[in-house]
Amino acid sequence: MALNQKWSELFGHDSSGTGMRLASADAPGNGGGGEPDLKAAQGPWTSASGVANGLHTSSASALTELDAALEGVAGGTEGFSSSAGLTEIRTSWKERLTSVRDECTRLEGALKSAGKEFGEQEVKTKQRFEGQVPK
Repeated sequence: MALNQKWSELFGHDSSGTGMRLASADAPGNGGGGEPDLKAAQGPWTSASGVANGLHTSSASALTELDAALEGVAGGTEGFSSSAGLTEIRTSWKERLTSVRDECTRLEGALKSAGKEFGEQEVKTKQRFEGQVPK
């Protein structure tokens, strides 16, 4: 079978009438019909950046509370075998909370930036479709 014949069969030039077509190609004026089904909105990204900010704030508060709660514990438990274990646990939790706090700070900025870019791109795309901005 020749390549052109195979291509024709795959992409709608066969005799069965079941070829490949663009979605909504039968819409009035041969344009896409109906409402757009793909929208890029700024809202979800901005909302997610707010959540990241909230997590940053709560993890920073947890770090402060952890330090306050364990202040002076080392002196009060000196000589007990649990003192070393408590110090190890405290260090581990401080590292984890610090990592969470720092990652939330990074994510907040990235999510805000993504939302801004999506919002701006959506406006530009809409203007192009309406013929207000040259390509």
